Amino acid sequence: MKTDILDRLESTAAKYNKKTVFTDETGSISFCELLDKAKRLGSALCKKVSAGSAVAVMSGRNVLTPVTFIGIVYAGCYYAPMDASQPEDRLKNILKVLKPPVLVADKDNADKAKALGFEGEILLSDDFFESDIDDDALALRRERMCIDDPLYVIFTSGSTGNPKGVITSKLSLCCYIDAYREVMGIDDSDILGNQSPLDYIAAIRDIYLPIFTGASMYIIPKQCFVMPAELFKTLNDKRITSVGWSVSVFTIAVKVGAFDGAKPEFLKKICFSGSVMPCNVLRVWQENLPGAKFVNQYGPTECTASCTYYEVDHVVADDEVLPIGKPYSNYRVFLLSEDNRAVPDGEMGEICVSGPIVALGYYNAPELTAKTFIQDPLNTLYREIIYKTGDYGTFREDGVLLFNGRKDRQIKHLGHRVELGEIEGTALRLENVKECCALYQKEKELIYLFYTGDASVKEIAGFLRGVLPGFMVPRKLIALDEMPRLANGKTDMQTLKEYFK
Repeated sequence: MKTDILDRLESTAAKYNKKTVFTDETGSISFCELLDKAKRLGSALCKKVSAGSAVAVMSGRNVLTPVTFIGIVYAGCYYAPMDASQPEDRLKNILKVLKPPVLVADKDNADKAKALGFEGEILLSDDFFESDIDDDALALRRERMCIDDPLYVIFTSGSTGNPKGVITSKLSLCCYIDAYREVMGIDDSDILGNQSPLDYIAAIRDIYLPIFTGASMYIIPKQCFVMPAELFKTLNDKRITSVGWSVSVFTIAVKVGAFDGAKPEFLKKICFSGSVMPCNVLRVWQENLPGAKFVNQYGPTECTASCTYYEVDHVVADDEVLPIGKPYSNYRVFLLSEDNRAVPDGEMGEICVSGPIVALGYYNAPELTAKTFIQDPLNTLYREIIYKTGDYGTFREDGVLLFNGRKDRQIKHLGHRVELGEIEGTALRLENVKECCALYQKEKELIYLFYTGDASVKEIAGFLRGVLPGFMVPRKLIALDEMPRLANGKTDMQTLKEYFK
């Protein structure tokens, strides 16, 4: 069985050859072209960097960006994607942590890369795609590769204000893609619709599933996601069969009445993740796409994108809360108490994960790695590293995991434990609330609810008082034109906290 990334690409390219693998607004690339260009870039990099080096990448939302990633792997290195639209200070901080010898940029981002004051060499990927293939150099790098070598470093937000680089191995990626493919039933007949930025963890599905299966992937233009009617038209025009999107995309489509027009005709395999899916939203999608498979996915970047899944086997009720399901293959998921003891069945504990899919650690951050990736306290016989997610969960009798919120999203207010996510989920039951985020100002003991939509403060407050205990009803409700976003599409809570001042 082929297990390495490059083995799988070469096998798939030999089988599907001129079939399209990636498409964007302006062009497409076949499997054989992907293989050829990746080898050319890899050959050129062999002359520039040593095997095992980190390579920063600043490339746009286009078909050549995944080619750049694979080319770096051919050179025996690992890539660290950077979104050029992020603030300059953050990009500089990433480079400061990463310390790469080279930064590979496409022609559209070369000037932005130069403006960062990077001390290493900036290489233009467009030039490297025209380099000669050096089979001997590539073969030498290939001989030294191991399946547990780093594949990429994805930078996420850090609690200290510095970005954290999560290191994922090739083995971890293979385990996840194989598990996801099996659950979703992805094969060479599928056309994937990409939503996530290519530097974000969720994009690994869209990049590597085609390489593993012979499927194709279309990079959906960003503007489609703010115009759901246009999004549905694009899904039909491109005959998209499978998507793995953030919950916010599904929510916005329902709130603006996208199903009043044309429906996605070919979409049959749907995965959602990133936050809790409101069941009143999911039900609309289920009723309009009755033959589709819907899967709820949960998990952090530190565990190769996701670790559990739940296939929704019934039309949900509006007030239902979806489980986060069972572990994917090669993931071990269990619960620990506050004092690191096993949690009895039916009781709540912190969700922990172990197995070959756990990240190699945080890049250039040994102390943080040692603090976060720890020895399994339940195993005293041999080394077994686990990742504690910071989320609470409960196992049902049938082994299905329920999500009970984040440790840092559970507050003590007026003598009561309050889960801020429950407030958000309740508010979203109002049709004219599009998005919302609950926060707690501990010093003044105030619960805030920020929201977008046409609902009035009076309407929301009255509704919440009718369904929640008084101590859970927010005292401050603030309407926003739009919710502030982090680069990965999640709500920017730090920006919202500026309203506390």
